[in-house]
Amino acid sequence: MQGAGAGKGMEAGQGAKNRKAAFVAVVGRPSAGKSTLVNAFCGEKVAIVSPVPQTTRNAIRGIVNREEGQLVFVDTPGQHLSERKFNRKLADVAGRTQAEADLILYVLDATRPPGPEEEAVAARLRGDAGRTLAAVNKTDSGDARPDAVEEFLRARLPGLGGDRCFRISALRNEGTEALLKGLFALAGTGEPFYPEEYYTDQEPSFRIAEIIREKAISHLRQELPHSLYVDVADAELRENNARLWVRAFIVTERESQKGMIVGKGGRMIKVIREEALADLKRIFDWKIELDLRVKVSRDWRHNDAVLRRLVGG
Repeated sequence: MQGAGAGKGMEAGQGAKNRKAAFVAVVGRPSAGKSTLVNAFCGEKVAIVSPVPQTTRNAIRGIVNREEGQLVFVDTPGQHLSERKFNRKLADVAGRTQAEADLILYVLDATRPPGPEEEAVAARLRGDAGRTLAAVNKTDSGDARPDAVEEFLRARLPGLGGDRCFRISALRNEGTEALLKGLFALAGTGEPFYPEEYYTDQEPSFRIAEIIREKAISHLRQELPHSLYVDVADAELRENNARLWVRAFIVTERESQKGMIVGKGGRMIKVIREEALADLKRIFDWKIELDLRVKVSRDWRHNDAVLRRLVGG
């Protein structure tokens, strides 16, 4: 999907032999700030953000073009300890992305002490320390304890090295430039994977579905954050490609949940639609017309066909 590129782009006079190019897997436990960081790097909304753990369900690509070259960040679902089928699928996505990437960016939350989930993430990274950088995030918070997080990293990933550990605030975009420079320094040379005007390769229908899901989660996170997904059933350009008409369904598991999403007198779904449209208008050049509805698909989280469509594998 084309969009306005983040950063300066590559200078035409630079030789290919001096350019860096790498895929970077962004890993960490849920709610560490991975999606916020990818958005900060790209300067555009690539991944949806929510305080609800495990909002990210796919490997989301954000592309950064600089004079040094191109980095493709692959934001992965938070690695959560669970034996549920849906959570295992999310863990598979993160694992495949880590294995296939050139570099790994390990994001840690400085406001939460390391626990079993953090131990599990670090254990999976132990053999990849040589191609890993760590971002100790949320250091702007009064609750941040970055020294304790860095002590954990020294103990669990001694091969990482202090020069590849960065304190940042993804929310305030602080420390991210130094982190980018560290990633480019570790990246190998090569030709860019995408044209420099790209900041993501997501299809429009996927981006639309994710924006709608973000808005639904933000209003319903206490009731049913993981019980819904969004299906873009139809999307077509009209009026000489000036207007994009979309019909989308918020899909949930129970009839009772459908009522929560619609809301009294249709007020909730109206708010979700209006907030989604506001974001979509900032992302796309087209005039957007959104027909948003709700339907029930019982126990979809146990349906292999639906899970393959949503998270792959």
